[in-house]
Amino acid sequence: MTIRAGVVAVQGDVSEHADAIRRAAASHGDEAEVVEIRQSGVVPDCDILLMPGGESTAISRHLHREGIAPEIEAHVADGKPVLATCAGLIVAAADPNDDRVDSLGLVDVSVERNAFGRQADSFEAPLDVTGLDEPFPAVFIRAPVIDSVGDVEVLAEWDGRAVAVRDGPVVATSFHPELTDDARIHDLAFFESEADRREASKNERGV
Repeated sequence: MTIRAGVVAVQGDVSEHADAIRRAAASHGDEAEVVEIRQSGVVPDCDILLMPGGESTAISRHLHREGIAPEIEAHVADGKPVLATCAGLIVAAADPNDDRVDSLGLVDVSVERNAFGRQADSFEAPLDVTGLDEPFPAVFIRAPVIDSVGDVEVLAEWDGRAVAVRDGPVVATSFHPELTDDARIHDLAFFESEADRREASKNERGV
């Protein structure tokens, strides 16, 4: 099976995310066709979406200016998976705590930008993530933190603060999962849920 994956390519580690998506798909015997999203008209043909890090105000402005924002909102309304990382989390949050960010309101959380310090304060930490058997080597770079949650599932915490959540088809992380060789976060966000949907479909058909 071929999955069409769209990566918002305004800023961030686009190629690293693309590689992680391909690795995660391959682990399920699937192929991933990765396309870069810079303008409207691409999202509607995608099965899964990824919103990388970067500068949240620039990303949000681009998404709204180019007409991509309503397409992402429709994608989520259809129940299709999204992974939002670092600045992507801020743009996806219901409350980004920054008037300069025109958020998408996809994840019922509020966030605090750069909560873990500046670039020089970057660090890697082993995270216990719901759905993963072994700790994930999470890389935090000028990372936001989730300072309050609504109706979401908290997948991981660090130092008592939420750093990964799931809200329906959207998984959002404070850290950069693409900066390791470990594709399990991409797998958790995209392909495990896809596998569950396929199994449910089989059960409905009595296969």
